[in-house]
Amino acid sequence: MSNENLGDTNDLTGDLAQSVRLGLLSGADGIRLFAAKLVRKYRRSAPELSQQIDGYLRAAPAASPMRKKQMDEARPDVAQPSDDLAVLRVDTVSARQPVLSSAVMAEIQQLLTERRQAQKLLSLGLEPVRSAIFVGPPGVGKTMTAKWIAQQLDLPLFALDLTAIMSSYLGRTGNNLRAVLDYAKSIPCVLLLDEIDAIAKRRADVSDVGELKRLVTVILQEIDAWPSTGLLLAATNHAELIDPALWRRFDLTLEFPRPERRQIVETLDTLLSSDRQHFERWLPILALLFDGGSFSDIDRTIRQFRKAVTLKTASAPDLVEDLARRHSAELDRSGRHQLAMHLVAHSRLSQHKINEITGVSRDTIRKFQKAEDGHGD
Repeated sequence: MSNENLGDTNDLTGDLAQSVRLGLLSGADGIRLFAAKLVRKYRRSAPELSQQIDGYLRAAPAASPMRKKQMDEARPDVAQPSDDLAVLRVDTVSARQPVLSSAVMAEIQQLLTERRQAQKLLSLGLEPVRSAIFVGPPGVGKTMTAKWIAQQLDLPLFALDLTAIMSSYLGRTGNNLRAVLDYAKSIPCVLLLDEIDAIAKRRADVSDVGELKRLVTVILQEIDAWPSTGLLLAATNHAELIDPALWRRFDLTLEFPRPERRQIVETLDTLLSSDRQHFERWLPILALLFDGGSFSDIDRTIRQFRKAVTLKTASAPDLVEDLARRHSAELDRSGRHQLAMHLVAHSRLSQHKINEITGVSRDTIRKFQKAEDGHGD
């Protein structure tokens, strides 16, 4: 290479480094992502450049709240750390407090308190919760809780679906995943790693075990090194598939169980609010119909009920009867009999209507009715 070409290369390197530095001083989130990518890209081929940009990145000031708000409004809904991997920016403006058990909510409130008073803890040599994993079946409120936590902390929420990554980008994910995590660490935010068991579930895949092991290593290292300025959340529907090494890395494990009957009744009472009088006599039936469901199922259905009653597009009896009919179609013979008995005991429905809803014969329903009348005597 001639001296002239060597000089051009040095100029190009210097210009690139200065461009990154000036961009970082502007406080733009996009340049942070670009800088993190350059650090990794040139770590081997141009180590001095890589170190220089890394130094600029670490020294760069965080965006002010006003500047951050302007950037958030200007940024599209999807931030793309690379051409291969997309991180969804989740809207938290409309996030509602999730309907959860008192035990889970108490732990979440503790997490929020620690995050809000992080500086006080740090001044005492203590760290707030930096990471947590949410465990539970679908529909119990894991994602809704992540959105609400981000809203309460006034932080942006980014979600990364590891299932989609594993199915689409296996073999070229490791570096991109690091870029995403670098980005999330560079700004105050909440990052949700959804379906984290996707990595564990596929560890036996002989087609690319090496790549999977590298991804697990990346996740383990990043959880350990997660800064106290941000919050790393993970969610799984399959706790039994999680690598034991992952469990130990998280500061907090939150289990989201399906609600018990008592919790269902309490939740219905809370959610029905001013419309409770419309559904008063149906509460025992609703509690039975929601048994085995989730808090989010209850929340979604009751909100639909309240809107229908408010707009007078359906009456409370019609809504409950339709829900009972759909529920009955999923039950076995014993379950339908139990539902029919509850309808006899707690509703004013005719034997014909109960037969129509449950499919239980009218003779059997009459026996239930006689037993109920005898019990009443």
